[in-house]
Amino acid sequence: MSEMTSQDGATVYDWGTSPDEMPSLNASVLHAIAGQVNAELRASHQYLAMAAFCEQRKYPGAARWLKHQSMEERKHALKLLEFVLARNAPVELEEMPAPTVEFKDIADVFVGALLQEQQTSAQINDLCELAFASKAFSEMAALQWFLTEQVEEEQTARRWVSRFQRVGNDAGALLDLDRELATRSSSD
Repeated sequence: MSEMTSQDGATVYDWGTSPDEMPSLNASVLHAIAGQVNAELRASHQYLAMAAFCEQRKYPGAARWLKHQSMEERKHALKLLEFVLARNAPVELEEMPAPTVEFKDIADVFVGALLQEQQTSAQINDLCELAFASKAFSEMAALQWFLTEQVEEEQTARRWVSRFQRVGNDAGALLDLDRELATRSSSD
């Protein structure tokens, strides 16, 4: 950037680029958030694979619940994508690795869901730490919603794991849990 004086004596700045090409403030933080877009898409993909596993084993309620989870993770990715793009930073979408498709049983699926949510929480915490250290206040504000969301996501997954562990292999109890999982609406 260089400072210039216009003909009327006012100071103007020449950025050397058009406003659309100007580098983003806090580029390293935005780059890290862009990376989280890919993590959220991978989580969405994994939840879809979990749903397929449950559907194949005749647990349609669990499959429905996991499909909703998949859609929710995709919404998270889009929310982050829109934020990064609004800050005029690039987002590079990565190739999607194959998800885990085999699980021991339905309880193992929900243990996997809990582990995935804990990993996402750690990723969001790392982003917040980076934003704080970089004094990236707009980014910190945007990430606050995700911090709160992850507390809820972990709590929900933890409850389901606990319930599946309590019922063990009791077929009737598993079907009751499956029926309960089927009641999830898209707003849950």
